[in-house]
This record gives sequence, structure tokens and C-alpha cells, in this order.
Amino acid sequence: MPDAPATATDAPALLRLAAGGLRAGLQRRLLDSHGSAAAALAAGPRDWASHGIPAEAVRELRNPDPDALRRGERWLADPGHHVLGWRDPDYPPLLRRIASPPALLFVAGDPALLWRPALAIVGSRAATAGGCANAASFARAMAATGLCVASGLAAGIDGAAHQAALEAGGATVAVLGTGPDVAYPVRHRPLLERITAEGAVASEHLPGTGPLRQHFPSRNRILAGLSLGVLVVEAAERSGALVTARLAAEAGREVFALPGSIHNPMARGCHRLLREGAALVESPAEVLEALAPLAADLARTLRGSLGPVAAGVAHGPPTHAPPPDGDHHRLWEALGHDPTGMDELVERSGLTAANVSSILLAWELDGRVTSEHGRYTRTGA
Repeated sequence: MPDAPATATDAPALLRLAAGGLRAGLQRRLLDSHGSAAAALAAGPRDWASHGIPAEAVRELRNPDPDALRRGERWLADPGHHVLGWRDPDYPPLLRRIASPPALLFVAGDPALLWRPALAIVGSRAATAGGCANAASFARAMAATGLCVASGLAAGIDGAAHQAALEAGGATVAVLGTGPDVAYPVRHRPLLERITAEGAVASEHLPGTGPLRQHFPSRNRILAGLSLGVLVVEAAERSGALVTARLAAEAGREVFALPGSIHNPMARGCHRLLREGAALVESPAEVLEALAPLAADLARTLRGSLGPVAAGVAHGPPTHAPPPDGDHHRLWEALGHDPTGMDELVERSGLTAANVSSILLAWELDGRVTSEHGRYTRTGA
């Protein structure tokens, strides 16, 4: 994957397309028909109308909001700011698979993180102290295995997950229902700036866009679409976290929920998800075990299209020398060169199933091992 988004030369046209107020579906239609935003805009009103763009939308596209354009141009002047169009090769592959993917994404930070296997950790804004502690614990565990922690920068569970991932030195992605430069709540401005510097912030809304109620459900679909699974830590019976979980299930992603006290109103949403078929989890190891084969499938798909680089793994060929630390070395020696199942690896190495699962996940993403039908093999000497 190139270091800079391939849409850099198309960025002004993408901004104009965004400022024209078209719905995402119509934007994608124009991009698919013309190959780029610049070509779509150059086609003119008669062509737009032939693609089903309503007359009022044609007028808006001809005369986009000048203030919105200026805000976008100022924002994009920063070298750490990018806009990814639907036709861009850097557009996140998992997000392409959802029912209504955004036509473009504004990304502050590292766009490659949107390709990394991720777990979305979501929950109540009015979370309990215990709920925030659980979110932080799971986020740290995900970060330790190389998984990205995704969330929505909201108060409560979201903020706890982002903060814990950063403190663990891991990757985190914030998906916003505002512009990529607008923190909501406002007190999360320092957290937004840190994620921009150390992770990635993504939004389908133009820079400067404030918090509007109708934007948050659409934000949730992007969060679900970027992730292999969604973990709901705490949620009331009516909660945006449940919307994210439903959208994840509809997209074929895993949905996990933590059980809670029957006396905690913030546990009722989780209990509802469990009754509807979400996986009950009590430890990060259970989540990792469920996500490992999905991450491996994604890694193989990305390697097939990108060669040696996949899912945020660094450029260059994989290193196949046995890792130096104790647990990794024991598992490497247990793995050998013949396809070996998880149970046998646990027995040979003396490690727990959770440790084996998490280490194998990291190795698959790094290209050290491959997996076929639940059996693992080294990829080199």
C-alpha cells in the first residue's frame, strides 16, 4: 500500500463532490461511472441528470457550499490529513462489503490503520466505573496482540477503550459522527488530537461539521464496517451501541456482549443482545479466539492483492527466525513444519489456549504462519 493516499490529485474534486450535498449512493454512482471525482464533475449537469441525480441536487453540485469548501481546503493542507474516495485503492476493503459504504472518508492520521483487523469496543456514554475498567482491559488485550481498537470517541466506554489502547502502545481508530476535526464531547479534544497523532480518525463528513443527531447512526455503520467484530461492554436498552451491534450482525461480523448485574440498567442492552444471539464473553481470550480465523482470512485476502504488505503490517518480507522471548519461542518450536491443530499446539507448548491463539494471530498478520482448516504451518525456515 502506498504511503500517501492515491486520491491526493483528486482531493479538490472529492471535496467539491462532498460539499455538493449528494447522498453517498449518488456519489458512488458518479464515481463508478466516471472513475474519478474530477471526471465526474467535468461531465456536467446533463450527464449528472442522466445518472439519476435529481434537479435540486444538480443545482447544489454546480454551486457547492463555499464555506464548506474553504474549511475542507484548509484541513487538507495539513500533510497528515487525507480524503479517500470510493474508487481509491487505499479505501478500506472491509468497509466496501457493507450495504451502504460511504463514498468518501476524511482521515486524519494513518490511513493504513483502516486496513488493520479491528475490534470495535462500544457502550454507554453513562458507563459505570466497572464498565470503563472492563472496556480498558479488553482494549489493552487487543492492543497487545496487534489488533486495532476502534470506537466512536464518545464519553464513557468509547473514551476508555481509546485511551487504554493508546496507553498500551497499540493502534486505535476513532470513527466520528462529526467532521474529522470536531471533538464530541468537547472535553475529548485532547484525546482526538492524540488519536490523530498516534492512530487514525475517520469521518464521512466535511471538516467543521458539528454534532447532528442524524449523523450518529450512519457513523455506527462505518464503525461496524471497519471491524471484524463488535464488543458491547455496557448499554441501556435503547442505545447507539445496540445500533452498531445490529449493523455489525447484518454485515456478517461477530457480535460480543459482556453480561452484567440484573440490577444495572447499563447491562440491559447487553442482556438483550445475548438473548438475540450475541456471543457471551467474559475474557479477552474468548474474543481473540473467535476473531483469529477472521483476521487470518482478511490477512490472506490482503496479501493476495498487496503482496508482502497486509493489514497494516510493515513493508518488507516477513522475518521467519524464531522469536526470542520464552512463550513465542516455545510455540515456534512446537509448531514445526507440518500442519498442526490448536489442541496439539497447546499440549506441545504448555501454553494456554488463549496465549496460543493470540500469538498465532500476530504471526499470521506478520506472515510467519498460514492457517488452513484450523491447522497451522510455518511459512518459512
